[in-house]
Amino acid sequence: QVQLVESGGGLVQAGDSLRVSCAASGRIFSNFVMGWFRQAPGKEREFVAAIKWTNGITSAADSVKGRFTISRDNAKYTVYLQMDSLKPEDTAIYYCVGKTSLGAVPVPLTPAASGYDYWGQGTQVTVSS
Repeated sequence: QVQLVESGGGLVQAGDSLRVSCAASGRIFSNFVMGWFRQAPGKEREFVAAIKWTNGITSAADSVKGRFTISRDNAKYTVYLQMDSLKPEDTAIYYCVGKTSLGAVPVPLTPAASGYDYWGQGTQVTVSS
C-alpha cells in the first residue's frame, strides 16, 4: 500500500506561479511512476503530467506543456508540479497519483486514470482573473 499526501495548493492570480508537492510513503518499489490529474467543477478528471522514478522521463498534457513542469526528489519520495503562467482555466482540484510494481515490466507513463493505483486526497488550486 502506498500513501500520497499533497500540499501547496492555494489562491493565486492569473499569470502567477504556484508549486504543489506530493509525498509518497509505504511499499514503494523502484519501478514507480507518479503524476498529477486535475478536476475542475462540472468537468471530467484530466491528466496533467507524470514522471518515471528511475530515469526522470516525463509526460504532460498539451494544455500545460510549456507552463507546468513535473519533477521529483528521489531521496524524499516527493514529486513536484511547478505551475507557471497560471490561467483561470487551471482552477481545479489537483490529485497526486502513483503506481508501483515489483515486476520487471516498467510501469508505463499513461494519461489514463485507470493506470494509477494510488490517489491522494487532492489539493485545491484557484486562479483568479
